[in-house]
Amino acid sequence: MSDLAAAADLDVRLEGHRRELTGYCYRMLGSAFEAEDAVQDTLVRAWRSIDKFEGRSSLRSWLYRIATNVCLDMLAAGNKRARPMDLTAPTPVANAQLNSRPEVTWLEPVPDGRVLPTTEDPAEAALARESVRLAFVAALQHLPPKQRAVLILREVLAWKAAEVAELLDTTVASVNSALQRARSTLAESEPKETDLADPLDEEQQKLLERYVAAFEGYDMTALTALLHEDATLSMPPYDLWLRGHDDIVGWMLGVGEVCRGSRLLPTVANGTPAFAHYHPDPEGGFTPWALMVIETSGGKVSGICSFLDTARWFPLFDLPSRLDEEGRPVPAP
Repeated sequence: MSDLAAAADLDVRLEGHRRELTGYCYRMLGSAFEAEDAVQDTLVRAWRSIDKFEGRSSLRSWLYRIATNVCLDMLAAGNKRARPMDLTAPTPVANAQLNSRPEVTWLEPVPDGRVLPTTEDPAEAALARESVRLAFVAALQHLPPKQRAVLILREVLAWKAAEVAELLDTTVASVNSALQRARSTLAESEPKETDLADPLDEEQQKLLERYVAAFEGYDMTALTALLHEDATLSMPPYDLWLRGHDDIVGWMLGVGEVCRGSRLLPTVANGTPAFAHYHPDPEGGFTPWALMVIETSGGKVSGICSFLDTARWFPLFDLPSRLDEEGRPVPAP
């Protein structure tokens, strides 16, 4: 094989691991953009060091070793990503104020297509979606970086303890101990159950259709009926979050009244249903307002997380930059 053909073959082999590595790095870092940077750094390091790859392990295992080291280096600064509910208690709607916290590194959403492997096994697909839920990734942030890596590799990716020990240059006993401590920590901050996005689930689709109708019609009676009594609403980059359908509706009829007349386009994020939220434009049509990630359980909405930095999120999710007066996507110029 010529040098050119060998280089092209290596490119293909490395790129074949990009999506699963991005999923791993996202769980480690809690940021879609940092995960992509970490994977790019991993592939560049692998390319430059391929002559040192002796084949004692698989190429995949070698790439995971590099990716783990990249993530651990990125986490060495000590910053951990958070959701508003990880920082403060809920605020009663009567006292609610939108305070930005630029010093906080917020947990970020991610498109499923960037991080979830293609599989025809429903059980594997469900486990993969479960492991990128916002609540689960937020819970991972409570773990020290190496424990985080051990838990993801063992519990999510189903690596054997000996394989993880080799990757981390440690012992099986050390890996098992780290896993036990990680499980104990997660048990103290157990992420609440959330239904995963399932286009084949007729009941979920009906719930989401009713949610869209209630939100677009700004029918607060209908919306209240769809929300769990202790449902939450958060809006990063603001630290405010509300709990309870009464406070959520109170917010939407107060400061949130600006959302009246909005339009929602369905998408998915972090393995759960989501919507691109567009706000009425005084000059006509609708402009981006938020990426709204929805958590559901037991036939009702249990959480709404609206990520407001649309300049950051809408391009990442390949969402239209504008809707016309009928709520249809306007083609990019």
